Amino acid sequence: MTADGVGEGFGEDRGGTAVHRHTLRAPGIRVRVLTYGCVVQSLEVPDAAGEFGDVVIGLDTMEDYLTRSRYFGAVVGRYGNRVAGASFTLDGREYALPANNGEASLHGGPGGFSNRVWQVTDIAEDRITLARTSEDGEEGYPGQLRAEVTYRVASGPDGADLRIDYLATTDAPTHVNLTNHSYFNLDGGPDIHDHTVTLDAGRYLPVDEGFIPTGELAPTAGTPFDFTTGHTVGSRLSDGHPQLKAAGGYDHCMVFDSPAGTLRSVARVTGPRSGRAMEVLTTEPGVQFYAGGKLADHVYGPGSGLCLETQHFPDSPNRPEFPSTVLRPGTEYRSSTVYRFSAAAGNAPELSGGGPEGERAWR
Repeated sequence: MTADGVGEGFGEDRGGTAVHRHTLRAPGIRVRVLTYGCVVQSLEVPDAAGEFGDVVIGLDTMEDYLTRSRYFGAVVGRYGNRVAGASFTLDGREYALPANNGEASLHGGPGGFSNRVWQVTDIAEDRITLARTSEDGEEGYPGQLRAEVTYRVASGPDGADLRIDYLATTDAPTHVNLTNHSYFNLDGGPDIHDHTVTLDAGRYLPVDEGFIPTGELAPTAGTPFDFTTGHTVGSRLSDGHPQLKAAGGYDHCMVFDSPAGTLRSVARVTGPRSGRAMEVLTTEPGVQFYAGGKLADHVYGPGSGLCLETQHFPDSPNRPEFPSTVLRPGTEYRSSTVYRFSAAAGNAPELSGGGPEGERAWR
């Protein structure tokens, strides 16, 4: 169905551009999406008793998103995560980016994708596609980039899904690394420290004092970063590990053991009180696991939600040894992630071993 591009009015951005909210529905899931930053404002799924509840941190008004948001639910880019020194060299030419996180550029800069109003290009009850053109030089990045984000909801015998598909093309070489920055809290409680997390990640990226990867792919075995068997988020925060001290808790890129490029199961989170479980499937090589340690707000405090931002590695533009994030003319950037929700009393932390993309019939 062709989009009407209207939806429900939700205010205006700083430049006076109208922002709208659209609601996606499928059995067992309801998602509200803003045209501002492709924000997932709310994501409602049932608990073990069948009661629906919101499992992401969201804000009530457009003014809140302009003044209080810590990337709540937004798509960040062109480059999600940090680029060291707010610069990179591509094909022999250096590009300067705005530094908005110490000396680094974070999440595409202050004028990045999360702070832009996107256009609705397709919409139905269970899906929405939003698109924008990032002009050559926007936030310092080369090339005119056309980006699309599609959200789809679906349900099946193994739960209800929110699927995110990213697509981008460029007319000049550039770097692209898009991700969604939702903060999840499956129980709706004051923090997520008792949530159990399982990650198919035998390595992680240690960071320096500026949260920039050192370049080492360190083993998780024997450290608080080993989530290959389920652990609660808070159980090892006081371990004294220097990386936990440096980052104020978990704020690290976890490197998946399974190869990137195919949609496969890589993570699972369970909430002990609600019985909700969230499985994550992605085509990406890693995930930024952020436990919200530095989250501070007059409503949301530290640890109120956790992020599992599927993506390529931080600072890849300056790390040729990392998987490349270069996009060139004539090629397409494609990435997919599924957040799959289920609920049952006594949910176990083990990965469910979700299969390939074709197992679920998408509408």
